[in-house]
Amino acid sequence: MSWFSSDPLPTGTRAPEFSLADDGGRTVSLAALKGKNVVLVFYPGDDTPGCTRQLCEFRDGWDAVSARGVAVFGVNPQSAEKHARFRQKFQFPFPLLVDKGRAVAKLYKADGLIVKRTVYLIGPDGNIRFARRGMPKPSEVLAAAA
Repeated sequence: MSWFSSDPLPTGTRAPEFSLADDGGRTVSLAALKGKNVVLVFYPGDDTPGCTRQLCEFRDGWDAVSARGVAVFGVNPQSAEKHARFRQKFQFPFPLLVDKGRAVAKLYKADGLIVKRTVYLIGPDGNIRFARRGMPKPSEVLAAAA
């Protein structure tokens, strides 16, 4: 049961580098986002009630997110095609990343029996400024943005 109760990476630590394809086939890397605040929302599955609600909260608060210049990405291991359908269905203004094999989820301590619902905000300096399991409100996450 340790996979269930483990903590996310601690705030203040360097965010692990990654490079993943998004739902449109474009490559997204943390290195290319240096100098920006980046939110990673690790979630178990596309088009499920909890995951949909969580990502819709970021969509519905998009004015506040974009006003702060924050880049948001949903992350799970499902295919680009499934991500694209999910994104289109709910009109998410942010990409969904394909974490095939859950390699990035492992780096970010979001891997377990299923992907652990975990939200990170990485600051422009590449350090983690917010890390929490569950479904924190977007306003809580954005409060950690520089």
